[in-house]
Amino acid sequence: MDAIRIDDDIVAWSKQQADALRRRASNELDWDTLASEIEDIGMGALEAIEGLLYQALSHQLKIMAWPQARDVQHWHHEYLNFLGQAQLRYRPAWRQKIDLAKIYRAALRHQPETMYGALPQALPDTCPWTLEELLQD
Repeated sequence: MDAIRIDDDIVAWSKQQADALRRRASNELDWDTLASEIEDIGMGALEAIEGLLYQALSHQLKIMAWPQARDVQHWHHEYLNFLGQAQLRYRPAWRQKIDLAKIYRAALRHQPETMYGALPQALPDTCPWTLEELLQD
C-alpha cells in the first residue's frame, strides 16, 4: 500500500494510519507526524476550553461594565451557553494547565471602550472567580 502524505489528504492519511495502528504494522506508521498530531489533539482540546472561558468572561464583563445596556439579557444567555459548553468539555486533570488569570486579562483587554455612547463601569483588574466556580454544575 502506498503511503499517503498528510498534506495531500488528511482524511485518507488518518484512516491509513489508524488501520496500520490496529494491525500493529509499525513499519507503515508515519511516526513523527503521528506524534505531532497526537500532541495537537491535546492542545486543541485545551485551547477549546480556554476559548470558551474567554467568550464567557467577555460576556460577563460586558454585563458588569454596562448593566443597563439593552443587550444584557443576550450577553447573559451567551455567558451561560459558553460556560455550559466549557463544563461539558472540561476534565479536572487540565486544572493546572488552564491559566484563568491570563484568559481574564485577555477578555478584559478586549472590552470595548464605549457601548452605545456610554463609558463602562469599573471592572476588577483580576478575575473575581476561580476556575472551579466557573465550571461547577
